[in-house]
This record gives sequence, structure tokens and C-alpha cells, in this order.
Amino acid sequence: MRPNSPWRIRDFRTLFTASALSQLGTNIGYVAMPLVAVAALDARPGQVGALATLSTVAFLVIGLPAGAWVDRLSHRRVLITADLCRALLFATVPLAWWLDVLTLGQLYAVVLLNGCATVFFDVGSQSVLPQLVGRDGLVQANADINTLIAAGNVAGRGAGGGLVALLTAPVAVLVTAGAHLASALRLTGIRQTPAAGAPAGTSPGRSSAGQSSAGQPTAGQKTTGQQAAARKPAGLRTQIAEGVRHVFGNPELRALALTAALGNLGSAIVNTMLPVWFVRELDLSPGALGLFWAAGGVGLLVGARCARPVASRLGYGRTLGLAGLCFAPAGLLVPLVDRGFWLLLAGTGWFLAMFKVGMDNVIGVSLRQRMTADVLLGRMNATFRFLLTGALAVGAAVSGVLGELAGVQATLWVGGVFMATAFLPVFLSPVRSRRELPEQQAHNTAA
Repeated sequence: MRPNSPWRIRDFRTLFTASALSQLGTNIGYVAMPLVAVAALDARPGQVGALATLSTVAFLVIGLPAGAWVDRLSHRRVLITADLCRALLFATVPLAWWLDVLTLGQLYAVVLLNGCATVFFDVGSQSVLPQLVGRDGLVQANADINTLIAAGNVAGRGAGGGLVALLTAPVAVLVTAGAHLASALRLTGIRQTPAAGAPAGTSPGRSSAGQSSAGQPTAGQKTTGQQAAARKPAGLRTQIAEGVRHVFGNPELRALALTAALGNLGSAIVNTMLPVWFVRELDLSPGALGLFWAAGGVGLLVGARCARPVASRLGYGRTLGLAGLCFAPAGLLVPLVDRGFWLLLAGTGWFLAMFKVGMDNVIGVSLRQRMTADVLLGRMNATFRFLLTGALAVGAAVSGVLGELAGVQATLWVGGVFMATAFLPVFLSPVRSRRELPEQQAHNTAA
């Protein structure tokens, strides 16, 4: 084990195992919830699109302020509260089904509120990671976390399809609730995160810059009145604007954000219609849909594991550019999905497209964390989540409308085109020529 390995840190191991449980629940729910709508409530394509839209629209509504809120709160409490809320929400679905009172309206409410909790969980987990492992351990930690996410896609979506086939979709949703509850309990084991509002890398017993170990001002330190003014928190709108300017004012961060957002837009258009295409149009089993999605999870897993060694050899930016050029066009194979050989071909395209996403996740997240000062991490992550998951909401809405007006397969083609061309912002930007990770940003200044 290397000296800077994040696995030496107990709190990272705790976060990792909790995230594993959370990812398992999320991916089982990803398969089960639209199948509850299609199979149990006979939802139309537009209604399935609305369900998918509501599951991610929270990132558009509260995504940006969530970053400022998370920067003010204990990240540990944010994560635990979010998982408890998700467990409670999903538990209401099988209960209503058993009582024969389940409606599409309830499903809409559950996915909407679950999306709100997920906003805080995602922003909090990405913001707490540099605090737990330090900047030097970020690349390996992100590779391991993204490997976990990919493994969750494989195990969770494969298990989700199997659970739906064997035990019905509402029972699979109950497993989702249990996984989130287990994750919340595991997160209580995290101990060493900074106090709410403290910059990462500080702790109650550690002296900060500008102050001696005895607590006396050093030469050049601000007076008490100046310190008080400096400590006065900025307004919420000002804090949000700082995060947005940081992302869009940096050409490399801007390119990373646009590429990921366009990719998410395309994948959301495709994924929203796949349950309708598999179950209703092709008359395939939910298990087949779960296995198709699991193939993408395998691609994520392999891409995440390849990212670090390939980037070390070719350079971080060049790896992003080449991965996009070589693998993103495979997204055009996905709309060919049909029975027999065409199912295999489309599954191969899905695997290759997700392989590229797996590499992007590790390298892109590591780059943006290294380009951002600790005091801006929550707002930077929230800006990215706003764009990336907001693109999922927009894509799901577009998918539902196109599915009703142009048909399911035409909608799949639109999504495939977006997936195939999403790499262009990074390929045409300065980030493509970056060989090394950027120098660590100062902890107490905005980047």
C-alpha cells in the first residue's frame, strides 16, 4: 500500500462502504421505479419521461444554493440526513402498493423529493472527499469511488432487473430503501471532518496561517475589526455567483462542464425511453433491461480503472481528448437495439460509450477538485451538479415529449447523436493539452 493511499485513512474506508450501499440502492431504484410506472401503472412514454424529469429536476431548482448551504454545514450530517430521507421516501412505494393505493402522483412526489435529498448527498460527498484524503490522494480516491459507482451500475442494475422479474418492482423499491438506511447508519462512523464553515485542512487544534501557536497575531496580521469583517459570511446569492464564476471563468473547467452536460443530456434521452422500448415495444423481460444497463456499468468500471494508468502515461488532458474521439461515437450503436444480434451490437456500443464516461469521471473530477480552493469546493461541485444533473432532467423531459410525438426509436437516435458528439468541448479546449494535474489551489483563497 502506497504511503499516500487513501485506504490508510479510516474515514475514507467508512465513506467508501457507505457509498457502496447507497449506490446499490440508487441503481436498484433506477431500474425499479420506471418499471413500477410501466408495468404496474401502465404509464405512457410521456408519463415515464415526466417521472425521469422529476427525479433530477431538483438539481436545476436547488442545485446552486445547495453548494453554498453545504459549505456552511457539517458534511457528515448532510450525508446522513440525505440517506435517511431517501430511505423513508422509497419505503412509501411498496407500502402504498400493498394497500392498493399506489398512484403515478405518488411516484412523482417520491422521485422529486428523493432528487432533493440526492442533491445534498452528491454535493456533500464530493466536497468531503478532499478533506478526508488530502489533495495528493485525490486521483486514487476518485478512481476508487468511480470504480464503486461503476460496480454499483453492474450489481445494482443487474440485481434490480432480477428483483423486478422475480419479486415485482415494488418489492425491489423496498430493497432500495433498505440500502439507503444501511448507508446512513454506516456514515455515522465518519469522525474527522472539519466543523461547519471551516476550510478543509483545518481542525480545532491546528493553528492557521497568520496566527502563532499561542494564538497571538503575527506580523502583518489584520486587526480584530478587520478580522471580524473578513469573517462575516457573504450572502447566499454572492456565494452562488462565486461558484458559477469560478467554473465558467476557467476555460478548462468550462469545457469539462459542457462535455459532461452534453453527455448526460444524450444518455438521459436514451435511458428514459429504454424501459418503454424493452418492455413494451420489444416485449423483453425487465431482467434483459437490467443486463443491458449492467453492460454500461461494466464499461464504467473498466474505464474508471484504466483512467489513472493511462493518464499517467499519456497525460490527463490528452487522455480525455483521445477517449472522447475513440469511444464517444459508439453511442450511435445504442439506437440499433433490437432482438438477437442487434441487442448485442447495441450493448457493445453502450459498453464503449460508458467506458469513456468512466475515464472522464475519474480524470475530470480530479482536475476540477485540484483547480478549486477548499472554500469553494461545495459551490464548484454544486455548479457542476446543477449543470450535469440538470441536463439529465432536461434530457428526460425532451425524451418524454419526443417519445410521444416522434416515437420511441427516433428518440433513441436523438440521444445517441448527443452522446456521440458530447466530447467536442473538451477536445477543442486547452484542457486537451494538459499533461499533469494542476498545482493545488490555496486553501484560503478563491480560485
